[in-house]
Amino acid sequence: MPVAAGSSKTAVLYRMVMPDHICPFGLKSLDLLQREGYEVEDHLLETRAETDRFKAGQHVDATPQTFIGGRRIGGYDDLLRHFGKSVAQPYLAYQPVIAVFGTAALMALAASWGVGGTALSVRTVEWLIAFSMCILAILKLRDLESFSTMFLGYDLLAQRVVRYAYVYPFAEAVAGILMIAGALLWVAVPIALFIGTIGAVSVFKAVYVDKRELKCACVGGDSNVPLGFISLTENLMMVAMAIWMIVKSIRPDGL
Repeated sequence: MPVAAGSSKTAVLYRMVMPDHICPFGLKSLDLLQREGYEVEDHLLETRAETDRFKAGQHVDATPQTFIGGRRIGGYDDLLRHFGKSVAQPYLAYQPVIAVFGTAALMALAASWGVGGTALSVRTVEWLIAFSMCILAILKLRDLESFSTMFLGYDLLAQRVVRYAYVYPFAEAVAGILMIAGALLWVAVPIALFIGTIGAVSVFKAVYVDKRELKCACVGGDSNVPLGFISLTENLMMVAMAIWMIVKSIRPDGL
């Protein structure tokens, strides 16, 4: 993109645009400059050799690189700082947990409203737990190998039967799906009760008895969530749901 003649706000950007790779931070830098009102002289580095020559010539380790007023500003984070904007930080440890349960709660409210015309009901709570189980199972199944590795660090049954670490996410998903449908509860309830009880005991022992500092596999194998209250809550939630379903089936008219 040529710089407009006489423009008071101009910038020069060098970024990688190759057949097999378009640098996302280059695109972000271009977008940020344009939003800040700059005319951008956009130089595309279209080969690895061209990119390496540029980095060697500028004595930099990475692209993109932005120049304003003849002065090198740097990469995307440097550009953010130049404009007084905050630089993205690694996500907070509990951010995935908040995302899971927050989304599950909204889904439960929406489902309850759509089916019964009211947002808050007993079914809302049931759906909240069941939706949460399904979302958590998806996160585990996203990288089953990583999940199993982290899970083996504390789950008592998985340490004895390694294949259980691979079965767990599927069992959690099946139980959650059946509970959403309210079908085949004779399958869902025992599964939830079994994996929830084993999980709760395992977490309690690892955290509160052995005093170990571990990461929780509840939101997947790349989780930064500390093993503790959240993990225990996930398992107790499944146990509570299973018990509730048993009580509900015994006394359907009294609920």
